[in-house]
Amino acid sequence: MSEYRNRSSGDIKTDSQLRAENKNTSFPKAWNSSVHDALNVDPVLEAPAPSPSGAYKVVVRNGVEQDSKKNWVYAWKEQEMFTEYKDGDDKTVTVADQKTAYDAANTADLASSERSKRDELLKATDHYGLSDVTMSSDMTAYRKNLRDVPQQTDFPSSITWPTKP
Repeated sequence: MSEYRNRSSGDIKTDSQLRAENKNTSFPKAWNSSVHDALNVDPVLEAPAPSPSGAYKVVVRNGVEQDSKKNWVYAWKEQEMFTEYKDGDDKTVTVADQKTAYDAANTADLASSERSKRDELLKATDHYGLSDVTMSSDMTAYRKNLRDVPQQTDFPSSITWPTKP
């Protein structure tokens, strides 16, 4: 959905909103500078969001601004990811509580992802365990080491993957 900045008021509107405000106007499929002039608007161009500077920061849209070429582009601002608030039971939920829950969820997601990777590596060697195949001791050790990956000290943030024989 395209957005446009009104030249007079500075208001930002979508093409759908502009069409609704101008019901008796026939619009071409592609809008050019003539349409922009008739509606007294300038297109707002995409501008990539910058990366947040910290682990508990987020970047959010903050209106529009002109770039060095005088085009209107999305403006961005960085803010804290968490703020203290009261829950439904009027209990204060601190920033520290939220960070702890966020980190726990991220660690659980990473652990799940790494277990899936480990499971795929094990599956790729399952055929060595068929009754008509003799599994080498190296392959047996490799598969045991794969099964033991979740017991590594820094799992899931740091993993030493065994080398396939």
